[in-house]
Amino acid sequence: FVTGIFHLKVPESSHVGSAVGRIRAVDPDFGKNAEIEYNIVPGDGGNLFDIITDENTQEGVIKLKKPLDFETKKAYTFKVEASNLHLDHRFHSVGPFKDTATVKINVLDMDEPPVFSKPMYTMEVYEDTPVGTIIGAVTAQDLDAGSSSVRYFIDWKNDVDSYFTIDATEGTIATNELLDRESTAQYNFSIIASKVSNPLLTSKVNVIIHVLDVNEFPPEISVPYETSVCENAKPGQVIQTVTAADKDLSPAGQRFSFRLSAEASNKPNFTVHDYRNNTAGIETRRNGYSRRQQELYILPVVIEDSSYPVQSSTNTMTIRVCRCDSDGTILSCNVEAIFLPVGLSTGALVAILLCIVILLVIVVLYVALRRQKKKDTLMTSKEDIRDNVIHYDDEGGGEEDTQAFDIGALRNPKVIEDNKIRRDIKPDTLCFPRQRPPVEDNTDVRDFINQRLQENDVDPTAPPYDSLATFAYEGNGSVAESLSSIDSLTTEADQDYDYLSDWGPRFKILADMFGEEESYNPDKVT
Repeated sequence: FVTGIFHLKVPESSHVGSAVGRIRAVDPDFGKNAEIEYNIVPGDGGNLFDIITDENTQEGVIKLKKPLDFETKKAYTFKVEASNLHLDHRFHSVGPFKDTATVKINVLDMDEPPVFSKPMYTMEVYEDTPVGTIIGAVTAQDLDAGSSSVRYFIDWKNDVDSYFTIDATEGTIATNELLDRESTAQYNFSIIASKVSNPLLTSKVNVIIHVLDVNEFPPEISVPYETSVCENAKPGQVIQTVTAADKDLSPAGQRFSFRLSAEASNKPNFTVHDYRNNTAGIETRRNGYSRRQQELYILPVVIEDSSYPVQSSTNTMTIRVCRCDSDGTILSCNVEAIFLPVGLSTGALVAILLCIVILLVIVVLYVALRRQKKKDTLMTSKEDIRDNVIHYDDEGGGEEDTQAFDIGALRNPKVIEDNKIRRDIKPDTLCFPRQRPPVEDNTDVRDFINQRLQENDVDPTAPPYDSLATFAYEGNGSVAESLSSIDSLTTEADQDYDYLSDWGPRFKILADMFGEEESYNPDKVT
């Protein structure tokens, strides 16, 4: 070493692993023989530092192994040994080929943030604690020589932090709202401490607050609230095992007790047997039950916890009487099953009722359609047939056919019923003698005419006879085409009537008349 003592100054804020100084040993050799190895001699302060060799400069680089604290220790002294890395055995007898130097490190005081007394704080508070109750405190100190005062505040991140407040000077934490264990069981937030002399220097610590449960809810029966008993049940038979549930956070060793209410203790139907392990059994006290007499039983059960203050509640259980087989298997618990024959299930009953309903609907629809059809027939018979069009889909006989259809269908039905005699043709067999009263000499002409008019009105043989000529197939598209004179030719000579011969023997006379005028001889017509 060039000098036997090295003095170094290191700030207490130096980071672990950082280089805090360099020392150098001189070796006149060259090459591989000039390589030096540095080691810290065990002793005072040596465990806080480490030394390595810089391969380029062959200097010893001192590094920090642990954090420094000026307020704890202000200086460190240790020795460093330098030796040749490669030794030639031929020169072992010449000397040790190593040297030792002393290193003194002075720690420089730095302005540091406050330091909390604990790395984390855990507190407890009962739910429903009054607002403003102090539940704990945090402490931080300025360890620098100047010893500045410290201020505290909550690191606000969400609305949960608003449940608590902290005294800025003392660091005491108090409730700011009522706490509910069933809503939130634990709160987690951070407290920040800063120096009054330098507010930028801060430190943070985590605070966990556990909310303790208060016995505020009574225990209740866990589901189910309804059970059943067979009609053939025996006394002492357990029909249901019940347990308790508590909305409060049950402490270790919590016990629940079960019993019948006072008003139900004297009834000979059921009882409650407390097993003293937070469960109880509902037992029968009778030899058989009848659904016809009573289908449902109401059983009030009292449950009580062992916390302070003691909470209890009365829970109502419904017990339904059911029909069971000899093994205790429930067959039916429905009321209507009492009146049904054995083996007829509810599903079968529903199917039968559905079929009956469908049949009733079909009958109602059939009756309604019948009534509607009858009503339409009556309405049609009351109408005047003369207002309707009667269509005969057959070929007529021409001019000579006077009986191809019944023209009476076009007359008023009431007249047809009163007088069955057809008036469209002259009667052949009926001939009623007409007896006319004698005419007096002084009879008025008007009275005479009216008298004769009435006689002819009631006389079926009196002319004129009603008739109807129908031209249903005249016009474009028919065999006869249009019979209108509007489209007729200027002269009859320009017309061709040869097509009349194609209409059959009934139109032979017309064909002879119009087909060839010069050959037509009326005297030959028979």
